Amino acid sequence: MRNIIRASFAKRPAILGSLRNGFVAHVRTPPSSPFRTLFTRTSAALQHEERIGALECGLDERSDEVLKTKHRGLSVIHDPSLNRGSGFSVDERERLLLRGLVPPRRQALEQQIERVMSTYERQRTDLDKFQFMSMLMDRNTVLFYRILMDNFEKLAPIVYTPVVGEACQKFHAIYRRTRGMYFSIEDRAHFRTMVYNWPVDDVDVIVVTDGSRVLALGDLGCNSMNIPIGKLSLYVSGAGISPTNTLPVVLDVGTDNEELRDHPLYLGLPRKRLRGDEYISLIDDWISAVRHRWPNALIQFEDFSSDVAATLLKRYRHKHAPVFNDDIQSTGCIAVASVLSSLRARGLEPSDIAHEKIVCAGAGSAGLGVCEAIAQAIEAEGQALEDAYNRFYIVDENGLLGTGTHSKNESPTRRKFRRSDLPAGLSLKEVIEKVKPTVLLGLSGRGGLFTKDVIKEMAKHVDVPVIFPMSNPSTASECTAEQAFDWTSGRALFASGSPFGNVTMPNGVVKYSNQANNVYSFPGLGLAVTALRISCVTDLMFLAAARTIATLLPDEDVQKGLLFPGVNKLRNVSVEVAASVAQVAIDQGLTGNVLPDSALKSREGLTDFLREQMWEPKYGHIVAG
Repeated sequence: MRNIIRASFAKRPAILGSLRNGFVAHVRTPPSSPFRTLFTRTSAALQHEERIGALECGLDERSDEVLKTKHRGLSVIHDPSLNRGSGFSVDERERLLLRGLVPPRRQALEQQIERVMSTYERQRTDLDKFQFMSMLMDRNTVLFYRILMDNFEKLAPIVYTPVVGEACQKFHAIYRRTRGMYFSIEDRAHFRTMVYNWPVDDVDVIVVTDGSRVLALGDLGCNSMNIPIGKLSLYVSGAGISPTNTLPVVLDVGTDNEELRDHPLYLGLPRKRLRGDEYISLIDDWISAVRHRWPNALIQFEDFSSDVAATLLKRYRHKHAPVFNDDIQSTGCIAVASVLSSLRARGLEPSDIAHEKIVCAGAGSAGLGVCEAIAQAIEAEGQALEDAYNRFYIVDENGLLGTGTHSKNESPTRRKFRRSDLPAGLSLKEVIEKVKPTVLLGLSGRGGLFTKDVIKEMAKHVDVPVIFPMSNPSTASECTAEQAFDWTSGRALFASGSPFGNVTMPNGVVKYSNQANNVYSFPGLGLAVTALRISCVTDLMFLAAARTIATLLPDEDVQKGLLFPGVNKLRNVSVEVAASVAQVAIDQGLTGNVLPDSALKSREGLTDFLREQMWEPKYGHIVAG
């Protein structure tokens, strides 16, 4: 049990964090504090050997965070937010009764990183690497996030997509230690009291899933916990959300995955999935319980099936804000950014989005959400929304969405995109032949759907085919980067949901594979919401984020076919996205925190303020309480 006291962001950097009942207080010291002076690096010009020597003598570069704890001895080591392994200072070893419990030689964080990465490289499979990183997260929070930040491009595909998909499929077999909270049907009467079992009083971000549609892998039920855990690790590493103030949640309402349900090691309820009004009522109860305990927390809905995703978003986004759906809104945001960036690459203006012809393969919540977001971006350029919808041709497993084939339970969003000018049921290739699209989107979850014939047909009609297979994981991608460039003779602009390597053409020219990943959008959104206590997440915020993402690269890079900054620049991207989201919130009067004058006077002041709120993975100062 821990107690971290947290001040409002407007009062930072006075105090950070908040847990309850007694054991850890996180305090951020002001710039004048002697802690800052004592532990600041003495010279930027120190050579590596000199610095390591200084570190071993107790002059480690520390954050200005002070952690007050009642833990002693092994309980300190077993708390990942406190554990430093071989990095405890001499004073900390004395105060916290750690003498003899850790090796005698103190080592710098850099030395710990070297040891961990050496062991990581010896892991045989990607799943082994995933498990290794999970165990590190359970053991040492600072070390985990420092390694993830320093090696983000390399490790992000391991801790999240695509490897997280396999980890979810095998969760029942590889489960080792609990993390996050599980709310099941059987707990429903206790939701209001259960939330107090979590020791943190101040939760900033909650990622919740019911496991009904995990990536493109289908219903994985309770096995889906690694999804919110992975998403939250991206909030922390990408935007500096404090890991203490995050909460991963699984709603166990059963599963219709019969093979999983009947498995003797399955950890969820072995029953069919709850549906209909009873399901909605249970979600109501959970939202009510969460809002009672954490009224300001940002709730991200993740991997909910298409039949409920839009319904839940509409139900809670205004009444129980701040709430958003990652698959609908974040994916839509990055798709808009992708199209806007592709316009730059083609020498066009942002307003030319209104002239795009877009074929989208996939009519689930993600596909419809992406098309809705792009339609809103077209409307923002001065077009009527009805005209914007007419720029789209959506194909599902039954062919083109046309008139005369819809069911009476069809969603209003889906109805908006039905075509009356083409026969319903046309195949993807037939639609491309007739429409001659400029943009091809893949959100079907069907690996290989963009066949050679499909892509070659598109390439017949446009000089620069824009091909975005956005389904995750990589096995569900509609095509690979190599296929897109090969089948278009290198003319395509390519972005995918999962990472693919760049492609060298026979003439030696390198073609760039961009990753249209939501990680460019949602961490920055989370930073803005938590820093300003934004009360409602609006569509204009996502549009502002998309426009910002599309402008971050210089023209010379975009002309080469690069659409996004490298993920190693993610924290800088998140700050810019957060500033754009924050400005919309300020303009719309949706902020709860009072900002300093400097943050209100200029964009630079606002980004400086937001950057100051970001948690850094450095060891703080632990004092006995």
